[in-house]
Amino acid sequence: MSSKNILITGCSSGIGRSVALGLQARGYRVFATARKADDVAALQAAGMESLPLDMDNSDSIRGAVDEILQRTGGTLDALFNNAGYGQPGAVEDLTRDVLRAQFETNLFGLVELTNRLIPVMRRQGHGRIVMNSSLLGLVTLHYRGAYVASKFALEGLTDTLRLELSGSGIHVSLIEPGPVISRFRVNALEAFRRNIDIEASVNRPIYEGVLRRLEKVGPAAPFTLPPEAVLKKVIHALDSPRPRRRYYVTFPTYLFAALRRVLPYAALDAVITRISRGENR
Repeated sequence: MSSKNILITGCSSGIGRSVALGLQARGYRVFATARKADDVAALQAAGMESLPLDMDNSDSIRGAVDEILQRTGGTLDALFNNAGYGQPGAVEDLTRDVLRAQFETNLFGLVELTNRLIPVMRRQGHGRIVMNSSLLGLVTLHYRGAYVASKFALEGLTDTLRLELSGSGIHVSLIEPGPVISRFRVNALEAFRRNIDIEASVNRPIYEGVLRRLEKVGPAAPFTLPPEAVLKKVIHALDSPRPRRRYYVTFPTYLFAALRRVLPYAALDAVITRISRGENR
């Protein structure tokens, strides 16, 4: 059992909540954060040590970090950056503000939070930073350009950070899940309707298929795993003396990571196009 402490973002449901509960059961002192007050209250009711954290708000980030460090006496063993959402829509339909909002949550806030905690880990001589990326940080799919761009950027920044922290005692890892049971699709549908002018778009006929996919209720898509599959990888990244640089989760991630290495661009494009057409019929 562990007596380490960890900050986890995006714990309202899905991966974040599963990892928070799983690590608490292993003896971690878990600071489970969420953006909405109702979600914080629900986490507290479930026995979690929870507090609000809005990744789009610098004051919220600073306040959460200060509160957690006050509670721990100025130490933090690990950070799991999990908060984020997916903004659907063709690249040509993304406004500057919509794209910026995607990056504010999925990248800029994450970097700001991480940079506030690195000095703490440097002083104590150890730490673990785990970034939750995506299969779409490795390859792209149609009508997911904003999310793909944020995850490709996250992958590059994380690789750079890992190199820069070499020898500091701080280990940096990426988790790359494919389809996992969560509220991701529900939140993506809300963002799609809110931020994309579907009726005015040249892509409207395709968007009808996108809406059907996002609105679909029923059995999970093939190869979808429960969020506990991510928990297993996070545990290894936190507890192993030699954590990996990358952790793949779900068969599609393994498959596309391999295809990206061996296929020429034209062939990979053809595979991806066929998948996108099939899922948005």
